[in-house]
Amino acid sequence: MSGPVHGTWEPAPAARWEDAFLSGNGRHGIMVFGDPNLDRVIVNHHTLVRPGGDAHTRPPALAADLPHLQDRLLAGDVTAAEGFTDGRGLHWVQPFHPAFEIRLRRPGGEQPGAYRREVDFTTGVITARRDGLLSEAFVSRADDVIVHRVTEPGLTADVLLNHQLPGVPNDLAVGHGALRTPEGALLNLRVRYPGSDRAYTGVTLALVTGGRTHTSLPGIRIEGARSLLLLTRVRRHTGELDVLAEAQALRALLPEGADDDPYAPLLARHTALHRPAYLRAGLDLDGDEDERALPGSELVRRTKSPALLERLFAAGRYHLLSASGMLPPRLTGLWTGDWNTAWSGAFTTDANLNLQTASAAAAALPEVTEAHAALIQGQLEHWRDNARTVYGTRGVVAPAHTDGESGHIHHFSREYPLHLWTAGADWLLKPLVDHDETRGAHDPRTAAVLAEVARFYEDFLTRTDDDGHLIVVPSYSPENRPANASWGTVNAAMDLSAARHALRTAARYHQGTPEADRWHALADRLPPHRINDDGALAEWAWPGLQDSYDHRHLSHLYGVWPLEEITPYDTPGLAAAAHRALELRGAENDSAHGHLHHALIAARLRDGERVAHALDQVLGGDFFHASLMSAHYPNRDVYNADAAHTLPAVLIEMLVHSTPDRLVLLPALPPTLPQGRLRGVRTRFGAEVDLSWTRDGATAVLRPSRTVRIELRTSTGGTRPLDLVAGEDHVLRPGTW
Repeated sequence: MSGPVHGTWEPAPAARWEDAFLSGNGRHGIMVFGDPNLDRVIVNHHTLVRPGGDAHTRPPALAADLPHLQDRLLAGDVTAAEGFTDGRGLHWVQPFHPAFEIRLRRPGGEQPGAYRREVDFTTGVITARRDGLLSEAFVSRADDVIVHRVTEPGLTADVLLNHQLPGVPNDLAVGHGALRTPEGALLNLRVRYPGSDRAYTGVTLALVTGGRTHTSLPGIRIEGARSLLLLTRVRRHTGELDVLAEAQALRALLPEGADDDPYAPLLARHTALHRPAYLRAGLDLDGDEDERALPGSELVRRTKSPALLERLFAAGRYHLLSASGMLPPRLTGLWTGDWNTAWSGAFTTDANLNLQTASAAAAALPEVTEAHAALIQGQLEHWRDNARTVYGTRGVVAPAHTDGESGHIHHFSREYPLHLWTAGADWLLKPLVDHDETRGAHDPRTAAVLAEVARFYEDFLTRTDDDGHLIVVPSYSPENRPANASWGTVNAAMDLSAARHALRTAARYHQGTPEADRWHALADRLPPHRINDDGALAEWAWPGLQDSYDHRHLSHLYGVWPLEEITPYDTPGLAAAAHRALELRGAENDSAHGHLHHALIAARLRDGERVAHALDQVLGGDFFHASLMSAHYPNRDVYNADAAHTLPAVLIEMLVHSTPDRLVLLPALPPTLPQGRLRGVRTRFGAEVDLSWTRDGATAVLRPSRTVRIELRTSTGGTRPLDLVAGEDHVLRPGTW
């Protein structure tokens, strides 16, 4: 058997930008249509957000009114928080948008011959072939450049940079340039935003082998060439950009003597970084070889196919890696073909970003974690403004939406009082804590932010109930409301879990300090979770607040996933209540992130059938485009990376779960996957795990990087201690666990 396919392919060019194949390096991203007659490559860049009035919007100055709001809520006024604003309307973050498309038009119309376009996940190279024509494109992780090569005997084509993409505003100031330079033919496109000093410029250096090159605005014409190499970058800037200096910098990427094959050294430098990262982990479900050979658009219709899960696992890791660099993935990853990107193409931190990056530590993608850390570190001053201005405290409060530039809280309304949500910083820091546990060392940057989160809680948690427990007030459970109250309430389960976790984690990072002792004591004073009359863990622990079950978010089960506050092993009673809450939860609008969030929690609660059902809803709901990027809603409605990037996390969680002192093997294996192999998973106790299983048993190979004693938990419910020694492989064979 040949094993899983590390790529996908199609027998025809993409007709829609949603079906275009994707490549990226965490800064630049491309969407390749692969049409031999009109070769279109949409260019994206993480920095491209459209400036507007929201760019400098500050958080609402509400701190002076906070005590009065707290009094009203605690007195039973269930609508009190609806007036806790400064009167402004809803302010969206600056919208993410595409830069332009590189267009190569070949004269002569449709040509005969077999056609194939494909993307190789191991290299990030997208190719389109037909007879003697070969188009290849990738985004270099080493050189931060878009590389596009076309080879064909007698190649003739017009090349230009085109900004006229769907939804493009008609008030942009656009300028084109095309000229010959000593470095090669140079194309540039300058776009200035209206009413702003900001602009962006695309620069493409064209290196032509053989034939003739003519410059004629807005582009260039190549005639009778053997090959064409395009090197492209986007710069967002103020003022003017020196495009000649950019051309020189692009030409300098090619070593002396590389004129015969300048593409090869560029690709080699890139793959030296990309390939090892992609290949660190993999999943083999013994998929059918005929199905493995299918194009992606056909395979996604085989909704029960193990080969489909194999390819989606591979594509999910590939796209997640490709979207992560200077920033983590947006709602659309790093890609969009439309200026009217849904929900501004933002980073939404009350579920979506956290779900997309859920596999980073376990799936061996530290590049994703570092990008995630970069987002946090770049916004800390704004997070401090949020805490001071909204709550009158020290420390930090994270926003629920950000464009990657501003971390200020200004996206809120009566129905979405996101300025009342205080759990965001803990959720955003959780992947960084997981990463530290995986590598066995504390990042001082993470330690410093955790301390700021703890100081926020020291200042914020000042009210107590009759039993002496601290009260989280105001409190908010994204993006739900009680059945008998408004959205802003008291003691949302997520807020309780986040406060406990943040305080205890900060204390662990700062062990031995007076602050750590205070933080531990504060965490111990928070109230326990409440179990409602249905036997379910209540979304609000405050007496009298009634649950609303039909909602896409599962914020109240934050203690199950991503935390381990509630587990079947340590807190079986609460785990049973959490499971009941999961059973009662509806799917509301069938969003992909809701189904996969459900699956992640079910995996932690050892419910393989519920994991399988959630996967069926996504695989059977027509969520995946031919590109294997996903949609937010069924029937490929609204381009969105949630499903694509979260799916690998679900598949890992149902097979392997770890904490710093525990390994759980096959916790929630669906009956539909009787055999397979998962390799390269990283654990939070510092070991790499390869797992294989059949109907007759399972084998696990552990490769520890540090000496540790852990607890081993198995699919049959067994448990035993396991001593691991750094550098010594430990093999668990069938019948021994």
